[in-house]
Amino acid sequence: MDHQHPQQPPRRISKLRVASGGETARDPVCGMIISVAEAAGQHVHEGVTYYFCNLGCLEKFRREPARYLNPAAAPEPMTAAVSSIAVAATYTCPMHPEVSRDRPGPCPICGMALEPRQITIDEGPNPELVDMTRRFWFAAALSLPLLIIDMAALWQDQPWLQVLLATPVVLGAGWPLLKRAWTSVVSRQPNMFTLIGLGTGAAFGFSVVAWLFPDRLPAAFAMHGGSGHPPLYFESAAVITTLVLLGQVLELRARGATGGAIRALLGLAPKTARVIQPTGGETDVALTDVHPGDLLRVRPGERVPTDGVVIEGQSAVDESMLSGEPLPVVKAPGARIIGATINGSGGFVMRADRVGADSVLGQIVRLVGEAQRSRAPIQRLADRVSAVFVPAVVVVAALAFVAWWLVPGGPEPRLPHALVAAVSVLIIACPCALGLATPMSIMVAAGRGASAGVLIKNAETLERLAAVDTLVVDKTGTLTEGKPRLATIKSAGVSDGELVRLAATVERGSEHPLAGALVSAAQERGISLTATQEWESIPGKGVIGSVEGRRVAVGSRALLDELKIDVGSLRLDAEALRADGQTVVFVAVAARVVGLLGIADQIRPTSAAALQTLRAQGLRIVMLTGDSRGTADVVARKLGITDVRAELLPAQKAEEVRRMQKSGAVVAMAGDGVNDAPALAAAAVGIAMGSGADVAMESAGITLVKSDLSGVVRARILAQATMRNIRQNLWLAFVYNALGIPLAAGALYPLFGVVLGPMVASAAMSLSSVSVIANALRLRSLSLVEKP
Repeated sequence: MDHQHPQQPPRRISKLRVASGGETARDPVCGMIISVAEAAGQHVHEGVTYYFCNLGCLEKFRREPARYLNPAAAPEPMTAAVSSIAVAATYTCPMHPEVSRDRPGPCPICGMALEPRQITIDEGPNPELVDMTRRFWFAAALSLPLLIIDMAALWQDQPWLQVLLATPVVLGAGWPLLKRAWTSVVSRQPNMFTLIGLGTGAAFGFSVVAWLFPDRLPAAFAMHGGSGHPPLYFESAAVITTLVLLGQVLELRARGATGGAIRALLGLAPKTARVIQPTGGETDVALTDVHPGDLLRVRPGERVPTDGVVIEGQSAVDESMLSGEPLPVVKAPGARIIGATINGSGGFVMRADRVGADSVLGQIVRLVGEAQRSRAPIQRLADRVSAVFVPAVVVVAALAFVAWWLVPGGPEPRLPHALVAAVSVLIIACPCALGLATPMSIMVAAGRGASAGVLIKNAETLERLAAVDTLVVDKTGTLTEGKPRLATIKSAGVSDGELVRLAATVERGSEHPLAGALVSAAQERGISLTATQEWESIPGKGVIGSVEGRRVAVGSRALLDELKIDVGSLRLDAEALRADGQTVVFVAVAARVVGLLGIADQIRPTSAAALQTLRAQGLRIVMLTGDSRGTADVVARKLGITDVRAELLPAQKAEEVRRMQKSGAVVAMAGDGVNDAPALAAAAVGIAMGSGADVAMESAGITLVKSDLSGVVRARILAQATMRNIRQNLWLAFVYNALGIPLAAGALYPLFGVVLGPMVASAAMSLSSVSVIANALRLRSLSLVEKP
C-alpha cells in the first residue's frame, strides 16, 4: 500500500454516507457505487482509502492512481447548438458546397447568399431573409401604384411619375440582384442572377433611353399604342424586381425550414445538469461545465444531460427523438444512456462519459452538417446542364427578339414586342430550380434521418444505399447485443440464486466478459455478493476462490478435469447448451459440481423482424463473422440466414465484400467492431452501429444511433424516397424550362394570340424554385416504417 505525506484531497472522495445510514463507496475506476462491507478490495493512496467492486479495478488503480483521480479535461463544448458559447462560424453555398468563407456574403459562383455551415439552435433570424423581406415590402409598396397608373393609362403624359416610383425599386430594393448579376459577368460564372440582371436591365435601361431620348429610337417604337411615344417598361422592371424579391423571400424561408428537424433535436438538450459533488451534495451547473467522470442525478421526467452510464437506480427512458424507437427503454446500472433523451418515472445516478462535441448529439450536428453540404452523383446531371444553360438562354432570347422583329405576321409595333419576348425568355429561364433540385432534397433528408436515429455522412451514401441489393451483416453487436448475458441456470444441490451468488462472487475479481455477465446477472436479481479470499485465476479455464470458508471453482470443463472433479449427468446438459450456441460455465463447491450456467450473446429483439423486412425489399442477406462456425450457424438458423461465412479475420471480411462486388452485387455492410472497419470501408455503403467502435463509425457512411437492424430499414426507406424526390425535382425543373422558355418566346401567339409578358414570366420563375423546395420539404414528414 502507498503511504505518502498528505496532499490536496483528490477530486473523488471514496466514502459516501447514504440516507439509510449505511456506508457506501464509489469505485474510482468504474464509478460504481458499492457497499463498503461488500467491496472486493481496498487500497490506500495519499492517506485516503478507496474501495473497489472487483479485483481488476483494484489492480488498475494500483498501477495508475493519477489516471482515475484526475480525469482528462472536458472536450470543447459542442457549439452554440447546445450551449450559448460563440464559435468561429464558416459559411458555404447551398448550391456549391465547395465554397467556404469565414463571413456571410454572396457566393462567388452563383451569387446566392452563403449560409452558416453549422446548424445552431440560437442563431437568430437569417440576416439575408430579414434584408430581402424589407426590400420586398419596400418594392411592393412602390410597384403597386405603378401597376395602377399603368392600368389607368395615366403614365402617358406623366412618365416622370413612373421614373420616380420605379427607380428606387430597381436600383434600390433590387440592388443585390443587379450586384450579383454583375459579379457573375466579371467572374465569368453565368447563373440565375445573370438572366435576372439582363432582363430587368434591358427593360429599365430601354425605358430610360425612351424617356430621355425618344427621338433617337427607331420610328417603329413611336407607333406603340398609337400614342406616338415610345413604350416605357418601368412598371415591368419594377414588378419583375418585386416578384424576384418575393421569390427570394419564399426560397430563404423554405431553405431555413430544411434545418428545422436538427434545430428541434438540438432544442431537446437541457441547459443544466445536477452534479453530485465529492462531498455528497448536489449542485445544478451549466451543461458546458459538465466533465467526463462527473456523477449526475437525473430526476423523473427530466431530460438526460449528456451521454454516460447508469450507476445506480433504474428507469424507462424515451429515446424516440434520437433512435426513432417509440417504446421506452429500461435502463439499469451499467446501461449506456444518451443525452437529450427523456427520463421516465424513475430517478437514477449516471456517470458522464461523452460531453460536448463528443456526445451523440454533437456527432449528429457534425455529421448532418457535412451531409447537407455534400453532393450526390446525380447532381452532375444538373451541373452539366447548368454549365451551358445560361449561354443557351441568351441565344434563345436573341433569336426570339429577331423573330418577333423580322418575321412577318406578328403584332405591331414589332420592336417593342420583340423586346418583351426577349426579356420574358431571360426572366422565366432562371435556372435556380435546377440548381436547388438536389441540394434541397439532401438537406431535408439528412435532417429527417437524424431525427430517426440515422446519421448520414454524405449525399453519395444515400444514392448508393438506394441501389443496394446485398446486405452483409456482422454477428456480434449487430445481429446480437454484443454483450454476453446469463441465459440458462441448471442447479444441482443448491438453489438457482445460490448458484448465481457463488459464481458471481468468485468471478467478480475477473475481467473476462463471461465474468461480467455473471456479476450483472447477480445485480439484476438483487443478489448480494460477499468477499472472496485466496482468489486465483487459471488462464483460459476459469477462477478459484474461497467463499465463506468453502473452496469454489467456476470455469470450463477443462478446469474441472484439472481439479479432478466429475461433472456427472450435467455433461449432457452442457452439450445441449453448446449446441444452442451457449457457453457453459461449471460451478463446483468443495470438489463437488453444484450446477452449470449457460451464457449467450442474445439476439437483438428487432433483428428477426428487420431481416424479414429487408428480404421483402429484395435484399440478399449474408452473415460474415469471426466467431466459430457452430455459434454462427446457431444464430443464422434462428434468423433464417442461409449464407453464412464464419471464422473470418478482418482482412478476410473485406475480401469477401470485394468478391461480392466484383460479381456485380451492390453491397452494404453493417457492423460495429474494430474488426469490421475494413469491410465497412470496402462496401459500397458502410453502416455502423452507434454503440460500436469509433473506427467502425469513421469507416462507415451511415451510423445508426440505436444499434439494431431496424435502423437499416429506416435508412433504406429514406434513401429510396430521397432519390425519388430528387428525380421529381429535376423533372419539375427540366419540364418547367422546357415549357416555359417556348411560351415566353411567343409559342402561343400563332395559335391563341397570347403573349407571356415579363411580369408573368417573373412570377412563374419564382414559383418554380418554391415548388422544388416545397417538394423537397415533403421528406420531413416521410414515414420510415415499412408498410405491410
